[in-house]
Amino acid sequence: MKFFIDTANLNHIKEANDLGILDGVTTNPSLMAKEGITGQQNILDHYVAICNIVDGPVSAEVISTDFEGMVREGEHLASLHKNIVVKIPMILEGIKAIKYFSAKGIKTNCTLIFSSGQALLAAKAGATYISPFLGRLDDVSTNGLDLIAQIRLIYDNYAFNTQILAASVRHPMHIINCAELGSDVMTGPLSAIRALANHPLTDLGLQQFLADHAKGNG
Repeated sequence: MKFFIDTANLNHIKEANDLGILDGVTTNPSLMAKEGITGQQNILDHYVAICNIVDGPVSAEVISTDFEGMVREGEHLASLHKNIVVKIPMILEGIKAIKYFSAKGIKTNCTLIFSSGQALLAAKAGATYISPFLGRLDDVSTNGLDLIAQIRLIYDNYAFNTQILAASVRHPMHIINCAELGSDVMTGPLSAIRALANHPLTDLGLQQFLADHAKGNG
């Protein structure tokens, strides 16, 4: 499973990249705003800064909701750097835009997926990635992991090349569960990635090894 980090924070991206396990980055307007990145040119420059850190896909989201606007924005975003993946919302105009970009060889990430029907439409249109938001489904008392499993089954049934990018990952068990279900990619915060390394028995074992070494070596 590929690991993407879901942030616009350059320090978090650098830290995850330094671990040697980072495959890509996802961002959105909310994450940009959280880091105080405002103004269209500043946002575009920030995408390039991210691409210069990570040698992998970087999802950059369009703001337009009409076909012509999404095409115009998406083509400009794709021209910024070879690693840019154009992030398109799951709406009918977005499906049209995904089909257009697919024919042009421009990679896309269909975002705000909350049903298997939406995932099926995006795959039919040729999306490179689809982003089911499992954490947000959990927030409304719906099991987001069930959606990941259903999409995996549908995609395997018809050998779709579209990759399942599990989004809105909140904690390490989300990551483990997505890996068990066969999600191609997960994207989440640095805290969830860090937490995968934690176990109290590892800490206790290391403490014991160091204590024994100290006893035997004065």
